[in-house]
Amino acid sequence: MRRATQLVLLIGWLGYAVLPWYLPEGMSLVQFGWLSGYPLGKAGSALALALSGQAPWLLPIGAALLVATAFCRGADSGKVARVLVAAGGVGLAAFFLQGFGIVLKGSAAGWATALFGADVAQGGMGGGAFLTVLSLLLLTCHGLAYRGYCRGDLFTTSAIGIVVLLIGLFIFWPVMVILKSALVDQNGHVALSAFSDRFFSATIWGLGCVSSGTSCGVAWNTLVLAVLTGVITTLLGLACALLLQRTAMPGKRLMRALTVLPIITPPFVIGLALILLFGRSGFFTGIMADWFGIPRSRWIYGLPGVLLAQVLAFAPIAFLVLIGVVQGISPSLEEASQTLGAGRWQTFSTVTWPLLRPGIANAFLLGFVESMADFGNPLVLGGNFEVLSTKIFFAVVGAAYNQGQAAVLAMVLLAFTLGAFWLQQGWLGGKSYTTVTGKGDAGLPTPLPRRVTWLAGLAVAPWVALTLVIYLVILVGGFVKTMGRDYTPTLEHYRTGFAIDFSRGLFFEGAAWNSFFTTLKVAAISAPLTALIGLLTAYLLTRQKFSGRGTLEFATMLSFAIPGTVLGVAYILAFNVPPIEITGTGLILIIAFVFRNMPVGVRSGIAGLSQIDKSLDEASTTLRARSFTTLWRVVLPLLRPALVAALVYSFVRSMTAVSAVIFLVSAEYNLATAYIVGRVEAGEFGLAIAYSSVLIVVMAAGIGLIQLGVGERKLGRRQVGRHKVVALSGSVSNPISQGAAS
Repeated sequence: MRRATQLVLLIGWLGYAVLPWYLPEGMSLVQFGWLSGYPLGKAGSALALALSGQAPWLLPIGAALLVATAFCRGADSGKVARVLVAAGGVGLAAFFLQGFGIVLKGSAAGWATALFGADVAQGGMGGGAFLTVLSLLLLTCHGLAYRGYCRGDLFTTSAIGIVVLLIGLFIFWPVMVILKSALVDQNGHVALSAFSDRFFSATIWGLGCVSSGTSCGVAWNTLVLAVLTGVITTLLGLACALLLQRTAMPGKRLMRALTVLPIITPPFVIGLALILLFGRSGFFTGIMADWFGIPRSRWIYGLPGVLLAQVLAFAPIAFLVLIGVVQGISPSLEEASQTLGAGRWQTFSTVTWPLLRPGIANAFLLGFVESMADFGNPLVLGGNFEVLSTKIFFAVVGAAYNQGQAAVLAMVLLAFTLGAFWLQQGWLGGKSYTTVTGKGDAGLPTPLPRRVTWLAGLAVAPWVALTLVIYLVILVGGFVKTMGRDYTPTLEHYRTGFAIDFSRGLFFEGAAWNSFFTTLKVAAISAPLTALIGLLTAYLLTRQKFSGRGTLEFATMLSFAIPGTVLGVAYILAFNVPPIEITGTGLILIIAFVFRNMPVGVRSGIAGLSQIDKSLDEASTTLRARSFTTLWRVVLPLLRPALVAALVYSFVRSMTAVSAVIFLVSAEYNLATAYIVGRVEAGEFGLAIAYSSVLIVVMAAGIGLIQLGVGERKLGRRQVGRHKVVALSGSVSNPISQGAAS
């Protein structure tokens, strides 16, 4: 254990005394490289900068490392523990005080200006600062372990410390910055009157659509759209789930496939397909005008079009939530109702429907939040119908740049989503919805009442038909010159985006290659990180006991409750200036994806760990394995289904997300979704559809590779030739059975 602490100290001194503390001006952390040999000055080490007088505020950090080094090898373990906790805590406090107090010239905190002078300033933190703060954090965690916290396990205390630091920096800090930004005026001074004027503006809360025939405020538009989307997607998802589980209808495999396609489709592509079908020059619009004399119109632009696009995009998500709930209803309860003389309708309304409430609540919540955060479809189909996500976008990137207004709009959006979470919990209450017990039942679900079957079929049929037509448009649209006007077959759109010149070797000359490779790299990096942090956090929450565990679990879900648009604005405001200056780099895209998608990894891990008996952990501990060894050799192989779920979700979301990253992309680090949005705005619909088709194929292949690479969890008995092998997990098997098999 002491050797581990000495290694941590070595890392700290490497960051403080050897590596450059700051990033060179105009260079990102990724471009810089931590081992580059830059001369002293602003690129020098913290020790050199502090001793030369250029950055005297870095001296306390070095003093903390020096104290920890002096007492690390002491014989009194209790004293060593106290020193490590004190030195690490003081060092961390000094690091964050100077980091967030001394920033750009003229923007330093009052205490920093008074202590070091009016011209005090520093740049973004580099590799040296990163290693130093990591060392100080681990020293504090090691000291706590020496004092007996978490049963004295260094890995557990260190993992908790790292997770807490990451969540604090990349979730809580951006949210705090956006809340602060809403309370200041254009000069950076706190002004409650400015906040009041922005918050109560008629553009947000106006009711002109009710009183004077004008447009309503953007908050009401967003709320009405989100409620309608949540209700309709929930009803469609429930109807589809009931038909698949409780009837013998044909075409079940086709419906299953249609529930997967929208999930791996960029969110605004459905809106684009609707324009090609129902726009002024759309396919069906032309048919209605030529055959029936119905004049061409722009009805698709506005609330009807955005609502239709969101229902088609998000109904499959509601179905995936509700299919599991419908499957989980024990038939014995319905059988008991019928035994007491109740008919099918009475059984459905008094037994089945109440048991569906958790699934209905969660499906509505997901549809509501997804609608609130959706950016692509309102941008493509909104017209004069403004919503909060697009209003925030134009407040940040438009000609009338207004950071404070964007922050206020983001607060309204966040309040709506958190309010939906609160209402959901209130509706479900503390009632029990348990249906699966240890008692046996017939396992045969009660058939649906005839009226419910007909209503569900009438609701689902148009959805399935329109979804099929939309994906036919997506398939065909990339291979014709102009969808809706000129159906001449062509490969021009694919050549424009993905042309390869073999005359000069392998040269990717297509216009879309840069954004495609960037997206692929970002997704390939962020997906494993998301799964790693998510599953590690789940392991800590379920297998370890420590104070603040409930708060940590709430913090992990906060980023899911925050709409992507709000998170994107928060990251711009928080990470555009020192100490963490990463806006415009590929690193900020990776961080945004990791902490946006992390809650899915956490929930998947918690669900998976709840099925694994703790006696396996205890057996490993009895055999003197450390917690890291237990996690790596015993728990992780049994968590393969959760690992696949986290990897697939984070990979797909990284390939298709637009709301959070639309603010974070740059010319050097452009993503596929941002590129497609640009092509749509330029009217290049064929190229946008061709690119989207390529992404769908790539994501389907990526999901297959993830499942193949991770493999399956193996439990129970397996037949090998003529012999049976009793397998405990994917990597641990019974040696006696192995010997018999051999």
